Amino acid sequence: MRIKSKKEDNSESNIFWITMTDLMTGLVLVFVVMFFYTYMTSHLEIVKQNLAKENTSKSIEETLKSQNLEATVDPVSGVVKISDLELFELGSFKLSDKGKKYLDKFAPAYLNSVFSNEYLNENLDKIIIQGHTDSHMFKGVYTPDEQYMKNMELSLNRAFEVANYLSNTPYNKSNSNRLQKMLIVEGASFSEPVMINGVEDFAKSRRVELKLVMKKGEK
Repeated sequence: MRIKSKKEDNSESNIFWITMTDLMTGLVLVFVVMFFYTYMTSHLEIVKQNLAKENTSKSIEETLKSQNLEATVDPVSGVVKISDLELFELGSFKLSDKGKKYLDKFAPAYLNSVFSNEYLNENLDKIIIQGHTDSHMFKGVYTPDEQYMKNMELSLNRAFEVANYLSNTPYNKSNSNRLQKMLIVEGASFSEPVMINGVEDFAKSRRVELKLVMKKGEK
């Protein structure tokens, strides 16, 4: 009969704990590597998406410039802002002759650029045409809420006029069904004024914006 010495017991115990320590270290290392890989993959995907959006915005901007069209294109979101001075008479929602000539050039250039873009072809969900007014009040005795809603009506009508005219221009009609499913019209009244040094820029507040909305999962 063999009797283990105290020294031998401690030796076996140490071997056990060393093995458990190595196992735990290995698991932690695996977790760290997986976390880093997931983070880097997600980060690279975001960088890829942002780069694609910037290239898309740049492409739209270059297309409009090639047609000598006055418009502001946000370099990140791709939102296109058109001054109402290019489209309407002051206080009116009917397109001016100047506005119609502008859209005759703008609509096909913009829509063909959007629908021929590889990134947008895969990820675009909606095109929102949104009207904005400045905070000037209508003449007459109206409550603040009534003033806001009258401007809402004006901004919505302007957006609709642009959408209606835009959809009837000679853009590539093979994309007609897609446009019908994507096109949304909105009015924003004077809820989003353009402020410069804390003061509203009335001319810049009066505008029509075209916004590209990506499918779920894209931002």
